[in-house]
Amino acid sequence: MHNVRISIPSFRSEDNPMEKGYTVFKIEVLMNGRQHTVEKRYSEFHNLHKILKKSIKLPEIPSKHVRNWVPKVLEQRRHGLELYLQSIIMENEVLPKIFLDFLNIRHFPSLPKTESCGSFEMESEESSKLTHQPTMIYQRDPYLLPSTHDTFSNVVIEGVIHGIFYPDLQPR
Repeated sequence: MHNVRISIPSFRSEDNPMEKGYTVFKIEVLMNGRQHTVEKRYSEFHNLHKILKKSIKLPEIPSKHVRNWVPKVLEQRRHGLELYLQSIIMENEVLPKIFLDFLNIRHFPSLPKTESCGSFEMESEESSKLTHQPTMIYQRDPYLLPSTHDTFSNVVIEGVIHGIFYPDLQPR
């Protein structure tokens, strides 16, 4: 089971003078305690469906042809798309990269080598934790206010200044 929660809490209509109006669905993605929002049109869901059906088991997607100006029908479509995304997550052990990209999911636990179909494999929870290098902090900014009792001159700053302003000059 994946540690991803998906909901589509709302939608809005967009009017565009260049083309017919359309509906945008707001997708909320919660993963590992972090939440972000993605907005997608139905056509983007439909394109995703066409790509995914070649490689994984998919639920039915809500009908493409509806009267999208009727609020009740839009609400049914919103609910159907929400179930569609949730079903993909529940029914597939491996989530394809294209699906993760659609939801704008980064840092999904994966093994270094991905499958040929472009999907991520699951790792154990222990090895999927993010790691970082130790960081160094300063009590004061050494570049803004160099100490007057510093025993060493600031070689880095002098080197950068000489490199930028006097590239032909040899360091002392």
